[in-house]
Amino acid sequence: MHSSTEALAPTKPGFSANRIKVELLSGLTVALALVPEAVAFAFVAQVEPLVGLYAAFIVGIITAVFGGRPGMISGATGALAVVMVSLVVQHGVEYLFAAVVLMGILQVFFGIMRWGKFIRMVPHPVMLGFVNGLAIVIFLAQMGQFQSVDPVTGASSWLAGMDLTLMLGLVALTMGVIWYLPKLTNAIPAPLAGILVVSILVIGLGLDVQTVGDLAPIAGGLPEFHIPMVPLNLDTLMIILPYSLILAAIGLIESLLTLNLVAEMTNTRGGASKECLAQGAANVVTGFFGGMGGCAMIGQSMINVKSGGRTRLAAIAASLFLLSFILFASPLIEQIPLAALVGVMFMVVIGTFAWNTFKILHKIPRTDAIVIALVTGVTVYSDLAVAVVVGVIVSALAYAWNASKRIDAHTTTNSEGQKIYKLEGPLFFGSAAGFQEIFDPHSDPDDVIVDFINSRVVDHSGLQAIDALATRYEQAGKTLHLRHLSPDCKDLLHKAGNMVEVAVMEDPHYGVAVDYDAEMQETKPATS
Repeated sequence: MHSSTEALAPTKPGFSANRIKVELLSGLTVALALVPEAVAFAFVAQVEPLVGLYAAFIVGIITAVFGGRPGMISGATGALAVVMVSLVVQHGVEYLFAAVVLMGILQVFFGIMRWGKFIRMVPHPVMLGFVNGLAIVIFLAQMGQFQSVDPVTGASSWLAGMDLTLMLGLVALTMGVIWYLPKLTNAIPAPLAGILVVSILVIGLGLDVQTVGDLAPIAGGLPEFHIPMVPLNLDTLMIILPYSLILAAIGLIESLLTLNLVAEMTNTRGGASKECLAQGAANVVTGFFGGMGGCAMIGQSMINVKSGGRTRLAAIAASLFLLSFILFASPLIEQIPLAALVGVMFMVVIGTFAWNTFKILHKIPRTDAIVIALVTGVTVYSDLAVAVVVGVIVSALAYAWNASKRIDAHTTTNSEGQKIYKLEGPLFFGSAAGFQEIFDPHSDPDDVIVDFINSRVVDHSGLQAIDALATRYEQAGKTLHLRHLSPDCKDLLHKAGNMVEVAVMEDPHYGVAVDYDAEMQETKPATS
């Protein structure tokens, strides 16, 4: 899925001097890229820049310490900001802080209930669409840096002439450093080197380009504890609850999909429910300290992974570096040219987009190709949560349609004159009608056996179909025997009664999805 090779190789646990250096430098690179994004997302949500920066710091450090996937970066994100803006415009920023607190409480509840495991229901085509859509969204988000704003009218216009040429040249230089430096040395993360080279060039030559400081001042103090100033009544709850539910869902979907992506890139595994708990706790704290809330950030996570970050140290360092920028180093950070950060994000886009999608589109089922394109498009034009839900629904309907056509039976007659229907394929709502058409009670002998050893009863519609079939044979005055049903199906088939014959040793045992954290705790000690 990704073009990087050496940078994505798994690293053995351990904190040698070289490993610590790599983690700290990776964290510094991430922190530099966090600043303009946090400020930009604050503008999207129509709140002060520090509200976004505080969220990036608080959410980042809490999830870094307690999250389910070392190497992931969390902070203020655009996916959440576009939902928050209407709440801020209609009711004010204090209601946003209250909504973020409730959002966190809901995410903690989801984590306690271990609902994070349901991310496994997201099919691979949806994951590909998610990755490609996010890559396009990251790319489009950089287009704002190619515009200038008139200080008098506030109108924006595209750069042109020398301004555009200079911007493109610096972006290309940053990308060139990131591309070629790893071939020479791994002593410093390539994205950090690109930022430093371009910053030194711009400052040394006195080039007139847009910098981080042109977005907004980032200087500030430590975040202070602040109880949201909203009435504690049912009306307030009714105002913030819809926003909190949407924010919680979007935040967890983006976080868990990012967790899966990082786990795939680093050849490791992560705990979904643990990540839900960490994200929830982080947002509760953020809401009480004047932050806009957040979730996992795929762009920054990719920067961290590609810079060599593999442990919690890199993400912790990124958050602490970000706080130090706010407290002490704002004049220096504000001089970083935006072109350097745009170049870093463009390389993230190149590394994130699943380019092999174009090669496999004609090799995979048409439905999967449609799902990939659909999820990509909805991610770009709507939001991630809607895209994933749409993709899962379409995939599920496609599976149901295909599975409904696979129900069949091979018929034989044994030495006792009994007719045996050996079913093939799942029995569920989509195949129930086809299941009924297989049998002919009027023409069948007095004794009929339905063997489910190669079939599986999936849902209540399947059970109803079996009940209906038992009734048809009973009305025809014939005996129906059902074999190799799972015990739960046998208990539910009240109409079949004593016609059910179950060979316990041969019955299939149907497994259920388990949460990785709980499973690992039973087998081996947890590791970070």
